[in-house]
Amino acid sequence: QVQVEESGGGLVQPGGSLRLSCVSSGLPLENYAMAWFRQRPGEEREAISCITYSGRSTYYANSVRGRFTISRHNAGNAKSTLYLQMNSLKFDDTAMYYCAPRHSDACSLMSDGYDYWGQGTQVTVSS
Repeated sequence: QVQVEESGGGLVQPGGSLRLSCVSSGLPLENYAMAWFRQRPGEEREAISCITYSGRSTYYANSVRGRFTISRHNAGNAKSTLYLQMNSLKFDDTAMYYCAPRHSDACSLMSDGYDYWGQGTQVTVSS
């Protein structure tokens, strides 16, 4: 059974930091890149960062590059934990954040190849 579960969201002031986590299991994750997406109210879900299985390749959307850092810990038993360190948070970062494994170890900041989703974790940036 495939499981994807995000955590770590919350309320933070502008300029603050949060660290999101996502545990995925039930897939041969050595063949899967993993990505973070977010969905602002009234907007479509967008990919913001992706990392390959080894962690050697990472990709960022322009809106978060230089402020967010993606990382990944691969454990045994087909389980990986994905992280997103978010610094210098802005009002525009307010969104529901999701992680997703991709059907390839090649990253994409498009929506293709992502079939498994968690419930998301809410990040609210407010003063």
